[in-house]
Amino acid sequence: MQACSYQIKTPGKLLIAGEYAVTEPNQPGVVVAVNRYITVQITESNHNKLDLPQLGLENLSWHYDEKQVHFSINNNRLRFIHQAMQVVYRYLSDPIIPFHLTVSSELDDESGKKYGLGSSAAIVVAVITAILKLQKEQEPTEDEIFKLASIAHFKTQGNGSCADIAASTYGGWLYYVAFDGVWLLEQLDQPLTIKELVSMKWPSLYVERLQLPKSLQFCVGWTGKAAATAPMVNKIRSYQRNNPKNYHAFLRDSLAAVQQIVQGCKENKITLVLDGIERNREVLRSISRLANVKIETPQLEKLAEIAATYGCGKSSGAGGGDCGIAFVEGENKSAQLRDAWQVAGIKALDLQPSTSGTSVILNEFKG
Repeated sequence: MQACSYQIKTPGKLLIAGEYAVTEPNQPGVVVAVNRYITVQITESNHNKLDLPQLGLENLSWHYDEKQVHFSINNNRLRFIHQAMQVVYRYLSDPIIPFHLTVSSELDDESGKKYGLGSSAAIVVAVITAILKLQKEQEPTEDEIFKLASIAHFKTQGNGSCADIAASTYGGWLYYVAFDGVWLLEQLDQPLTIKELVSMKWPSLYVERLQLPKSLQFCVGWTGKAAATAPMVNKIRSYQRNNPKNYHAFLRDSLAAVQQIVQGCKENKITLVLDGIERNREVLRSISRLANVKIETPQLEKLAEIAATYGCGKSSGAGGGDCGIAFVEGENKSAQLRDAWQVAGIKALDLQPSTSGTSVILNEFKG
């Protein structure tokens, strides 16, 4: 008997601008998918089986009853996969073909340290894409995948902009405005089916593809230190509650910086993009000082100051470690910047935008 098998590749992401602000309704950000991937192999099987060899988790099984997925072991590292599977099971509702799922990742370094490329989001998107592809005759749509992955992500952690999910789903450079997270949580408490929720228009959600000016080079440097995001987000939230006027000013300034970057992309004006990136850096440095949150660590500051010699640079995402980004004009400046980073102890990562989002790269039948 031949078994249908698919391989799914889903890119990681880097947030370019709009950090922290993008979690608020109607606040935009710019995010890019990058060419390191979560790979999922899914194959029809007689038994449900899950392998995550890089985590030392293999030959796991599960079953589904009473709208719940039950794994053969309890392990916190499975929580995103567990919720992704649970959401898809409820969405499909039809009998699910048993399958063997294998997950591998390129989003960490060789020792397993995270670069901050959105691995949990990419895993959720990849698993949902794989199951939908195996179970349905037609291709799942990007919007369908994005909404299901966002539901699973929110069910797992209860918050977030889901900009990382958008990058992993749609690919490329994106101008992104998050859906209203409070609205989604309210809908999840209603007696709605997952299918009904996916079919609805989500308030505030907006996704638009961007094109970076052609001669502008995108560079990524890694500080060597993984960031602890949750404590930083909690401090920003506390500052927001206690200083609403100043926080509103932060949102206003972040919006202006993001709009400048987007305008530069649309008009093919490099100076606008560079000025917008620098402006966003200063907005983040300001909220960092006010809220007493170390967004720009000494290594990230060094990364950005070196980048300013050739173009501009800033932290990416929540900051506090992980990666920083830079934009320079021309390949010569890009090479010079990477060399200067290396001298300063910053690892230049060989990352480029991934033009495609989650995709099926292999379709075969295994005998």
